[in-house]
Amino acid sequence: MSPEPANDNHVPLRVMVCEDEGLTALRLRRTLESLGHEVVAEARDGEEAVLLALERRPDVILMDIRMPKLDGVAATTRIMTDAPTAIVMVSAYSDQELVDAAVEAGASNYLVKPVSDDQLAPAVILAHHRFQQFKELGNEVEDLKEALEVRKLVERAKGILMDRLQLSEADAFRRLQSASRDRRQALGETARQLIDAAELLR
Repeated sequence: MSPEPANDNHVPLRVMVCEDEGLTALRLRRTLESLGHEVVAEARDGEEAVLLALERRPDVILMDIRMPKLDGVAATTRIMTDAPTAIVMVSAYSDQELVDAAVEAGASNYLVKPVSDDQLAPAVILAHHRFQQFKELGNEVEDLKEALEVRKLVERAKGILMDRLQLSEADAFRRLQSASRDRRQALGETARQLIDAAELLR
């Protein structure tokens, strides 16, 4: 099911490209610029990615999972600790272990190579939109690890609402927020209750 693009899909974003293969990095830069985004930095290895993320503070990072010196998952973990931002993990592999590792590290989206222009456009916007939601969760919890756990619950709860009620991702998130306000409880707790209820009704 394809989620609805975020409302900020026409807002230019500051993007950093982390890719050690020169031609791939160039193609990503050109595609991003053609979409109206600004490429503010390019990193050729994971350590450089962490340093540039701290220095340039991009809105979104495209992170290749196989990077020299420090792999994409480790770099993402450090960036999410020191300079949290939206991260799209890019990999030639789609196995569940890598996807789980990317999510655990804090990535907001995941793309499998070769990445087409049609895939890249919504992936960048969706990652940015999801990270904004993540920041809202951060207002409820102080610990980053706890915030990531809450985000996983919210993503699962959104998926249930999207499937059961045929809602867009944005509408599903708003429905969760509304229920949370009505019950005067944290968004993560509302998400957990919805997931538990869905399990009971299986």
